[in-house]
Amino acid sequence: MSYAKRDEDSGDVNVFSQINKTTVLQEARAFNDSPINVRKCRLLLTKIIYLLSLGEPFNTQEATDLFFNVIKLFQSKDTSLRQMMYLVIKELSGIAQDVIMVTQSLIKDIQSKQETIYRANAIRALCLITDPSMIQGIERIIKASIVDKNPSVSGAALVSSYHLFGASKDIVRRWATEVQEAAYAKQSGGFASAASSYITSFGGSSANQTQVIQSTSGISQYHAIGLLYLIRQQDRMAVAKLVQTYSGGRGGNSGVLKNPAAVCVLIRYARKVMEDDPGSTKRIYELLEGYLRHKSDMVNLEAARAICEMKDASAKELYPAISVLQLFLSSPKPTLRFASIRILNALALSKPTAVSPCNLDIENLVSDQNRSIATFAITTLLKTGNEASVDRLMKQISSFMGEISDEFKVIVVEAIRSLCMKFPNKQAVMLTFLSSVLRDEGGYEFKKAVVEAIFDMVRHIPDSKDAALSYLCEFIEDCEFTKLSVRVLHMLGTEGPKTPTPTKYIRYIYNRVILENSIIRGAAVSALAKFGVNCPDITVKQSVKVLLTRCQDDVDDEVRDRATLALEMMNNVELAKLYCVDDSTFALPILERELVEYVNLQGSEKAFNLSSVPIISKTQEEEERRRNRPQDLTTTTLMSSASPATAVSPSTPQADKNIGSQLDQQAAYADALSAIPQIAAFGALFKSSAKIEITETETEYSVNCVKHTFAKHILFQFNCLNTLNDQLLENVEMMMQIDDEESGLVRVLEIPAAKLEYDVPAQIYIGYEREDIDDFPIGKKKKKKKGELHKYTHKDCDPTTGEPDEEGYEDEYQVEDLDLLTSDYIRPTYVSNFEEEFSSYAEGEAIETLALDREKAPSLQAACTAIIDLLGMQPLDDTSLPRNPNVHTLIMAGTFLTGEKVLARCRMTFNSTSGVAFELSVRSEDPTISQIVLSAIA
Repeated sequence: MSYAKRDEDSGDVNVFSQINKTTVLQEARAFNDSPINVRKCRLLLTKIIYLLSLGEPFNTQEATDLFFNVIKLFQSKDTSLRQMMYLVIKELSGIAQDVIMVTQSLIKDIQSKQETIYRANAIRALCLITDPSMIQGIERIIKASIVDKNPSVSGAALVSSYHLFGASKDIVRRWATEVQEAAYAKQSGGFASAASSYITSFGGSSANQTQVIQSTSGISQYHAIGLLYLIRQQDRMAVAKLVQTYSGGRGGNSGVLKNPAAVCVLIRYARKVMEDDPGSTKRIYELLEGYLRHKSDMVNLEAARAICEMKDASAKELYPAISVLQLFLSSPKPTLRFASIRILNALALSKPTAVSPCNLDIENLVSDQNRSIATFAITTLLKTGNEASVDRLMKQISSFMGEISDEFKVIVVEAIRSLCMKFPNKQAVMLTFLSSVLRDEGGYEFKKAVVEAIFDMVRHIPDSKDAALSYLCEFIEDCEFTKLSVRVLHMLGTEGPKTPTPTKYIRYIYNRVILENSIIRGAAVSALAKFGVNCPDITVKQSVKVLLTRCQDDVDDEVRDRATLALEMMNNVELAKLYCVDDSTFALPILERELVEYVNLQGSEKAFNLSSVPIISKTQEEEERRRNRPQDLTTTTLMSSASPATAVSPSTPQADKNIGSQLDQQAAYADALSAIPQIAAFGALFKSSAKIEITETETEYSVNCVKHTFAKHILFQFNCLNTLNDQLLENVEMMMQIDDEESGLVRVLEIPAAKLEYDVPAQIYIGYEREDIDDFPIGKKKKKKKGELHKYTHKDCDPTTGEPDEEGYEDEYQVEDLDLLTSDYIRPTYVSNFEEEFSSYAEGEAIETLALDREKAPSLQAACTAIIDLLGMQPLDDTSLPRNPNVHTLIMAGTFLTGEKVLARCRMTFNSTSGVAFELSVRSEDPTISQIVLSAIA
């Protein structure tokens, strides 16, 4: 042995670095030695585990030979060697063959009368190597182990049962009684006096190993509660009873569960019960409030988090939880401070006033040594603070921004962005801060967050526009991220022409044409084009023309093409309106899906049909992008407290959000329906309706319908849910009949649901074809479709196991009627120049004067909502929100099933006595279509 001084600077030495599989397989002969060399075998087993952890491939023959060599160590009584042996057996069991041969040896170890420490290891190995079809053979052994007095044995059996549940649900469910007994088991009285004996065993001694260390944590209760929930999770009543049984009443400390982890998981199950059954909210709240006084900090935090995440919790209900979290804010333990501030940070998003009493304690955490805690503290203060505290908070943030990671910097920037929208008068301070951090070092995500924050200030705080655009110009002078430079150039092109001095931005944009790569040069040319088209100043137009002419000599063909198109747009007003001024765009998720389908359609000679893609506004597109950022608050929320003089609210943000959601939902429907060959033959999906409930929400079977419109077909998708855990429905079908037999609809498809299990959604599809392609059946012509009967085979089943009876009986269930409406043939469409297009369709006009009584339309807002729902069209220019309570004009646009654009203008007046009177004018290229749309109301 060398006693030379170790070189600490040479790095760590891996003692297994020279190991290879061939050498280890040769050394495995040592397992056959007699007597067994414990030290040598233990080291060899460690090498095998090391190779397996690295992913070293063992073929089946090598693994099998090694496995049967290893199991010869069963003759050794050394505790540590046996534990290592079980590890290797478990790792090799998935590769080797005939591993079932070792079953009897494992059972012998499990049933050993001596309290050997490796009994738990033997249980884990036995459950892993046993085939699911043979679990019944070891059922008695597992059940006995679950109720064993030794916590490690009981815990191993419970965890193994948890893993077996997926493959043998029915068998594991039969062990519920034993699992319940394990959950009630009392904790051990203390440590056994065998610690020295256990330590000696590592030295090779095999004497006096009958005593082992026993855990006093009661962790087996945690395992038992988890397994009980897994067994009963399909039965809501059983889960509620589980929570009630083990909670032990209102006082958190009086329950049968002593392990804090078990209590925490019980709190999570209680939250699920509260979500599933709103009627239990009061009882569960009392339980959670009791757990706030538990002796374990872990339980206190879990209970406080559960209360803070309750829906519609009042300030009075939140107070006990916030008081507990406030105490933890001053705890000497960093984990408690971090957990409590994170919960308060999440709560501050929705209820800042409830968290504000903790602001003094939170301010003390801003200087916390743990920067994660300090970051959460400062972002919480940004959400809960008032306008007077903004300056102080910004100084505190600046002091530690350089010490935290980019991930936390993004969180801080998002909080500042929210604060900008909340207090627009403080925009100068916050804009200065954002510009300073934009110059600091940082990664792409951090810089992107800062740029997005400045973008929002430009859009929603007019006073900040000039300064913000100047800071963005400075940023792109030295920006290393191409994507961000392109985004900034696009923003400069959109907002720059609207400023009083647009020329100061043109210089920065043209610098990008000279100095940057081709992608940025192309974006800069597009930005210059917007200045040339949108700036009213003639001198600016001439300057831009000169710059664009120079860009025509660029080495990149796309830059040259963009410059040529830009010059042509400056000379052609109509071309500029089409490509530069138009505020409409295509719904990108649906456009992408349609293009993929077109490309995958082999041998198609037809051109791609753009009319099948919905058109939306760019504002809607921006709101959709914002909605997909999970950390953002919606603009509606942020702008609610902004003064009208200093903030400009976006156009109908709620409507935009709904449109985005509908487009996402329709794309999901289209993907799902295209996977069914019979439905895929219908062609491209035109429109999907919202879900229509045709049963009461509290009934035993919940059914809703979605109407899908295709070029020649109408598809009804019935979403069914069985809420009874003691029933199974098979061969479920919907018996539909048409009120008007001459409606021109012929049933061509019916796909029933094979079975309807408890709490597992299933779908029924019924398709109709329109015989006359020029006929559009609607309910107003009494061509009503009626889902009269829900027909199925009823079978009773065991609520615990889910096993149904062999025999059942035919039964029926009445559901509500269903109508086809004009709105099913119209898709909402955005139009940027309504008046111009409305005038061009004058020849295809249908007009009528109508009225809605006060009961149906108590206000102009209610009338607008009703008309939009009936027609299924897109309201434009914020006209869905009347500003005058007595007189209003609603304009809408849509695309009919045949592809023609439909425009509607509704002039309405409100009288407190008679209700709403309105003139509805519908125009389209085809007068027949205008009349069909008008008939939806007339």
